[in-house]
Amino acid sequence: MAQQGKLNGQTIGIMITASHNPPVDNGVKLVDPMGEMLEESWEAYATTFANAQSDQELTEAYSSLIDECHINVAKASVIFARDTRPSGTHLVSVLTEALKAANADYVDYKLLTTPQLHYITRCLNTKGSPYEHGDPSEDGYYAKMAASFKAAMHGRQFVGPVTVDCANGVGGPKLRELIKYLPSSSDGGLEIKVTNDDVVKSERLNHQCGADFVKTNQRAPPSSHASPLMRYASLDGDADRIVYYFCDSDGTFRLLDGDRIATLAASFIGDLARSAGLGEKLKVGVVQTAYANGASTAYVTQDLRLPVVCTATGVKHLHHAATKFDVGVYFEANGHGTVVFSDVALKRLRKHEPQSPAQSSALETLRALTTLINQTVGDALSDLLLVEVILAHKGWGPKEWDLTYTDLPNRLVRVEVADRSIFKAVDAERKLESPPGVQARIDAAVGKFKNGRSFARASGTEDAVRVYAEAATWSETEDLAQKVATIVRQAGG
Repeated sequence: MAQQGKLNGQTIGIMITASHNPPVDNGVKLVDPMGEMLEESWEAYATTFANAQSDQELTEAYSSLIDECHINVAKASVIFARDTRPSGTHLVSVLTEALKAANADYVDYKLLTTPQLHYITRCLNTKGSPYEHGDPSEDGYYAKMAASFKAAMHGRQFVGPVTVDCANGVGGPKLRELIKYLPSSSDGGLEIKVTNDDVVKSERLNHQCGADFVKTNQRAPPSSHASPLMRYASLDGDADRIVYYFCDSDGTFRLLDGDRIATLAASFIGDLARSAGLGEKLKVGVVQTAYANGASTAYVTQDLRLPVVCTATGVKHLHHAATKFDVGVYFEANGHGTVVFSDVALKRLRKHEPQSPAQSSALETLRALTTLINQTVGDALSDLLLVEVILAHKGWGPKEWDLTYTDLPNRLVRVEVADRSIFKAVDAERKLESPPGVQARIDAAVGKFKNGRSFARASGTEDAVRVYAEAATWSETEDLAQKVATIVRQAGG
């Protein structure tokens, strides 16, 4: 990454985190100069470096990269930060030694959320340009978000408080800092109740809390003591994903995941564009993966009448597809996502002249959303405020949000196989082209179920294949999932 900084003459970012994983794990996320994820073409180089078996092999790979990409060996510029894992301090010391060896300039931003580092990276690289993103500091991040939040609210009132589970990760102290910049509940602002923000006892990170726990277990964290019809949200360990949930009047748990956030945002932005007189000038689209619930796809295409594009799993694929729209909305079901406004859309929003007070109000809200939303990457704190703005404008609680459509029952099954590499997926991972004949058997099984849909996708990290299935009822879904799992198991040996 230091070499990429040299190539472009810009600053790049390195975030030390393992996100939603247990506290004993750790890793890195790499940030390109525009605050987005690492450009895909650089992944091969990073993999070569990581797999070098000796100092000599690493040095040779390093020199080869310099020659191959014609890199000017002037000083690179790198910023980095970490989450709250104990191993982070050791990894910081290793990283600084590596940066010194590469003769790179660097700045340690200490504890940040992953999206905050993305934000600062982009701010540093756009400072003084026509595309200046903001003040490159943690305070600048809070101030920009708070000002945009206030402008987007446009005097609307909130329907009760929101309780936020911070996964006992870095999002806890950072959310408390953000709250200091927001209007207090006594002044008509949003009341945010912070829970699971213990960053002292590292073993509590992501333990029976956080977005991944809620999504995987389909229940609220035990510590939440969720009250009926009150809204709750959970972040993950580095605060780059968020899911909402509530318990209905009879105590039944209801998840409002990334699919729900995407449909809520797309509906609101589409309505604002029409109300501002820009309905024909802004193409709003939604990007999903094959894991998106079929009911959400039908709601977007049939009720919202917006286009949907399906991509391979992975935020880098979703983000790239979202940039093809004037306004691209993407969220994975796990709650990682954002909204991307194209340069054309931003220019139209700046230059548009409203023809009535109603158009003016909608336009002001839409403009505020472009700065409230962290467009570089999924940002749980930004997405939290976005959802709260939308619910306030609509006068909705979580129940009304949940009633927009009914999820199809779905099931995810893990199937161990001898060699995952034989399972080759195409069509945005919705079909298998190999082993031969397997997809035809899956199609035949799916055809026997009402609203049936199923696909199999090889794991990227282990010899296993994940089977997704959905159908009209829970019993049919389970039956379909097991039938497809059996087909995969037989093909996988």
